[in-house]
Amino acid sequence: MTTIAARRPDPRPDPPPRPPAPDDRIWYAAYASNMLLARLTCYLAGGRLAEGDRDHPGSRDRRPPERAVPLLLPGRLHFALESLVWGGGMGFYDPLDDGELPARGYLLRAGQFADIAAQEVRRAPGADLDLSAVLADGRAELGAGRYETLLCVGTLAGLPVLTFTAPWRTAEAELNPPSARYLRMLAAGLREAHGWDAGRCSAYLSSRPGAAGAWTPAGVLRALGAADG
Repeated sequence: MTTIAARRPDPRPDPPPRPPAPDDRIWYAAYASNMLLARLTCYLAGGRLAEGDRDHPGSRDRRPPERAVPLLLPGRLHFALESLVWGGGMGFYDPLDDGELPARGYLLRAGQFADIAAQEVRRAPGADLDLSAVLADGRAELGAGRYETLLCVGTLAGLPVLTFTAPWRTAEAELNPPSARYLRMLAAGLREAHGWDAGRCSAYLSSRPGAAGAWTPAGVLRALGAADG
């Protein structure tokens, strides 16, 4: 069974310098649907969620995360492009935007992180990532596509905090409103990781670029209520 760390005030990753990862361990900062442990488990152990529509082969190392903690990252979430799984816009992270991004840190092995990153762009897992550039520079682009830009946003407990996003800034993105299904996934992750209630989730998600103007807090609340009813 995966042990989730007791909830406490949200830690913020320490700023650089960014050391190499001892024991091949890193923190993966999930900020969208992977905040929900059941969703992340599909990338590690294989399978699909009941509300999802894509099978995941899983990681070479199918062990659950060693720990999971709530995080706040500098920057902002936005919704862009079109999700082949959920429909509507996908969540991306711009670390240079003003604001804070609620996320969830999972303590993983570097190979598990590589396999999650591969499945996010619909590649077969099995190849390790060279993390030297992202650990040294804070950023490394593996390609021009979605989720192919690696970021090191700092350290936590002496280990690097890594995530992936798109190479563009929010202002350059092809913004697209998220679907109700996707919003329910994100809200479930925010509740699980940060203890947010439906009202706080709705206010936050409806205000992100791509969602703002298309979703109101009341509209998101209705979408979340449909999931619970």
